[in-house]
Amino acid sequence: MLYQLREAQRAVLTPVSDWAESMSKLCVNPYSPLSMMPFATRMAAGFELLHRLGKEYEKPEFGLKTTLIEEREVTVAERIEISKPFCRLLKFERLLPKALAHRDSDPTLLVVAPLSGLHSTLLRDTVRALLPDHNVYITDWIDGRMVPISHGPFHLDDYVAYCIEFIRHLGPDVHVMSVCQPTVPVMAAVSLMSTLGDDRLPLTMTMMGGPIDPRSSPTEVNNLATNHPFSWFERNVIYTVPSKYPGAGRRVYPGFLQHAGFVAMNPDRHVTSHWDFYLNLVRGDLDDAEGHRAFYDEYNAVLDLPAEYYLDTIRTVFQEHQLPLGCWHVNFEGRRIRVAPEDVRQVALFTIEGELDDISGCGQTQAAHGLCVNIPAQHRQHLSAEGAGHYGIFSGRRWREMIYPQVRDFIHAHRRRIGGSRRLKVVA
Repeated sequence: MLYQLREAQRAVLTPVSDWAESMSKLCVNPYSPLSMMPFATRMAAGFELLHRLGKEYEKPEFGLKTTLIEEREVTVAERIEISKPFCRLLKFERLLPKALAHRDSDPTLLVVAPLSGLHSTLLRDTVRALLPDHNVYITDWIDGRMVPISHGPFHLDDYVAYCIEFIRHLGPDVHVMSVCQPTVPVMAAVSLMSTLGDDRLPLTMTMMGGPIDPRSSPTEVNNLATNHPFSWFERNVIYTVPSKYPGAGRRVYPGFLQHAGFVAMNPDRHVTSHWDFYLNLVRGDLDDAEGHRAFYDEYNAVLDLPAEYYLDTIRTVFQEHQLPLGCWHVNFEGRRIRVAPEDVRQVALFTIEGELDDISGCGQTQAAHGLCVNIPAQHRQHLSAEGAGHYGIFSGRRWREMIYPQVRDFIHAHRRRIGGSRRLKVVA
């Protein structure tokens, strides 16, 4: 019922938002009588703020049309490599000129974006920094309300299977980077491939700000998951997609509820940000105003999560801590296999955390080293980024200037498989 009420609210707010947008433009149009009024600039700013508070935010574009390689501008084309019901594997194809043909052998990097409410375009800055030195692919998750119910449910086990399929498709010389939530399924995927003796293992796995062991430095996000029983989540955050969407009838954790949770974590910060946006419009600080628009175009564009996947994650990752306790079993290729990170021997590991991360606390990602005990010490690395919050480890100045160079160097240092030959293991 809550989803239906939200849709009714949208039906009311959309025309109001459209009207506010039109009024804002009229107040600054030199041919409009409204622009001659004494407070026209303030009125335009107020109407634009009203428009942005009431509008529906669509999925943004990556918008990465070019990159710079060896001081040459190179065109980038966005291609769909693999299309699955719940995810598209996108390739950012660098259209290299003949003079740069040798750069086609740059490392292949699979970026596994989080399926946690915000679109994969949240990692735009991540991809932008990676493109000059890598052939980049990214998981582009599809809004749950847009997936017809005929495609069936989507569990955490299915997420792990998607990761394995993408790694196998791009392997054996692929590197994997997981940001936030997917550190857990990527760890499971690489562990299962190692257990099964798969010869298409990635060369490296870079894990950034994820809940490998959420018992370390628990945050408000972790506390929310542990302070309520599992049944509370089933009763209070799972709703059915209304009939107007292709996924009608699918059970989801709606994006608008997730957005409310995001805002509730730092309400004062968002109020201040919107007030500053209004003042910037009044003063004519267009660059700062545009920065606000760009951030909230991304932040306010949310997607619905399949209920099965969300509830699996709550139980497996945050309540029962099955990965660090060694009791997580994944259904894969008709078998139920234990996730055994100790079987990972031939994949180099780099973990990255933000000193000020309020979503995945310090130590949660670094815990991967304590699980992957058989990766040689010289092929493991950890970075705690001083002054970086959660988003700062993959976006912004600290990412570009402090973190990315170390990621690049780690990947380039491990362009060959570590360890000896594999032996196929028999799994009961």
